[in-house]
Amino acid sequence: MMRRIYRLLVSVMIPTLLLGVLGLPLPGWGLSLEEAKAQGIVGEQHDGYLGVVRPGVAAEVQALINDVNLKRRQAYEDLAQRNSTKLKDVEMLGGKTAIDKTKPGNFVRIPSGQWVKK
Repeated sequence: MMRRIYRLLVSVMIPTLLLGVLGLPLPGWGLSLEEAKAQGIVGEQHDGYLGVVRPGVAAEVQALINDVNLKRRQAYEDLAQRNSTKLKDVEMLGGKTAIDKTKPGNFVRIPSGQWVKK
């Protein structure tokens, strides 16, 4: 079952989600997610969601993070429901996939809570 979920995440859900959300400038926001990542402001976390690398981010960056995380949560919930699995399992697989796809030089948060450059 986990293998099927992982395959679905890797082959369909995560790429679609990442292509649809990551790197595209969003209306009203001056900074794209890719730019925020490249500047070391935002990073991927092991739990499948984005996090703030440097405290004190601008409201527009926090709004961007919130928007992306909300969309990810909705996608994870849908996937978990369709596959009769726990949300936490889907989130963790999503986090692993997002971290694996993170570009070198961007930040990822390891389970201990520390931000490290990939």
